[in-house]
Amino acid sequence: MPIERLPATASPERLTEILARDGCAVIERLAPAEVMGAARDELAPWIDATPTGRDDFAGRRTRRTGGLVARSPSCRALIQHPLILATTKGLLAGATSFQLHLTQVIAIGPGEPGQPIHRDQWAFDFFPFPKGYEVQCNTIWALSDFTAENGATRVIPGSHLYEDKLQFGHDDCDAAEMPAGSVFVYTGAVYHGGGANRSSATRYGLNLTYARSWLRQEENQYLSVPAEIARQLPDELLKLIGYQRGAYALGYVDDVRDPLEVLRGKRPADSDAGLLGDLERARTQLRGRR
Repeated sequence: MPIERLPATASPERLTEILARDGCAVIERLAPAEVMGAARDELAPWIDATPTGRDDFAGRRTRRTGGLVARSPSCRALIQHPLILATTKGLLAGATSFQLHLTQVIAIGPGEPGQPIHRDQWAFDFFPFPKGYEVQCNTIWALSDFTAENGATRVIPGSHLYEDKLQFGHDDCDAAEMPAGSVFVYTGAVYHGGGANRSSATRYGLNLTYARSWLRQEENQYLSVPAEIARQLPDELLKLIGYQRGAYALGYVDDVRDPLEVLRGKRPADSDAGLLGDLERARTQLRGRR
């Protein structure tokens, strides 16, 4: 099946529906050119200082620069894009909350061969999640145009419903071509991989991913975002980073304190009834599924 392409005006309900069906979609020109340009400028020194990968999976001609919450105000806005967050909430329905899993610029240099086709959720120790149960909602924002020639992400639409641990080649995939400012949205179960860059220019993409809060983050946000920077960020972004309980009894600090309370040195204005409140919400969710 072809990769579904939606306009920037698409609703989160429609995008969630397509992800459940196909495992992936492209939203064209969702971010203004000035936002993408600002992100490039903010991150350029960090990208230049990043070494290339050490193996074929990371890419020996590819630079992977993380820590984007601390390093790029423009990326903070993309991380909190309303369409992406609402879609993630819909795709990961049933979770008490979800969190930012990974932030990374993927700069695929000229001459880089195609990345092995894989599932992102294999990062969770190759745990065999039930077919159709999604644990991640992932995005790759195009900082530069994505073409089949310069390494656009390769993907097999519908493969999120395939059996686990299968092997595929790039000839089995479609290229997620898109103009700069567009975003490729895909689930953690869909088979995909970075494309081969046969052009003379580097392909730049922003990989921003989200996961159910009871799973460990791939990028350690608490160290990637130093406390002195975290204290300057809004509460909603901090909760997305992980400064909230992920479910009943997950993620509190010492004497059952709220993480935001500890970071701020005071109790947040919207703090709820603590663990008992979380437990009651969990019970409500369970009743709603019966």
